[in-house]
Amino acid sequence: MAKPRRPSPLSRRPCPPADLLESPLGFFRPALDLEAWARDTFIDERGPLHNPTHAHLADARVAFLWATVEYRRQGRQILGQAQILPPSGSPWSAGRSCQQIEEWFGGMPDFMITLDARACDNLDDPSFCALVEHELCHCGQARDQFGGPKFDREGRPAFAVLGHDIEEFTDIVRRYGAAAAGAEVVRFVQAASAPPEIGAAHVSIACGTCMRVAA
Repeated sequence: MAKPRRPSPLSRRPCPPADLLESPLGFFRPALDLEAWARDTFIDERGPLHNPTHAHLADARVAFLWATVEYRRQGRQILGQAQILPPSGSPWSAGRSCQQIEEWFGGMPDFMITLDARACDNLDDPSFCALVEHELCHCGQARDQFGGPKFDREGRPAFAVLGHDIEEFTDIVRRYGAAAAGAEVVRFVQAASAPPEIGAAHVSIACGTCMRVAA
């Protein structure tokens, strides 16, 4: 008799709470199970979909938040956004945000990733993983003046919100080839030409973090 197949780590992803999805009002809710799943899946060295790119997050606190408030920018729906914490702003606005975040998560995380709960509920597993990892890639380590990884006085990674690996015009690549755009674009084209390691994702959306960095 054949042994039952173990469920794929993609199929064990946390889902938004049903009562949150069914509410006609817009709410935010901490996703503590999603935080644990993302760490066990992508960050932990023993994780089934471990990515060494996230090694600097090993001792970081990356909190997740479900949102049912629709967010659109420049006519595009935003499904995810990563931000570094604590938030900046005036003493009152920053203080109010800090109080809310600490009440949600029992302290101040290093990063917070907000996801559109209703949209995520309809994503297939590879697309959901691609969205979560996209936001994790924004949760980066700052670089020093020599381009090396930066650390704080306690020896912890100095965190920063990162932009994308490449920036180039499609016309340049089309007319002159990927090499004309630099090594980063060449690596991107090589990765795009290879079969996906995890699965084909279909996330035709915008990232709020990307649009902030590009603005």
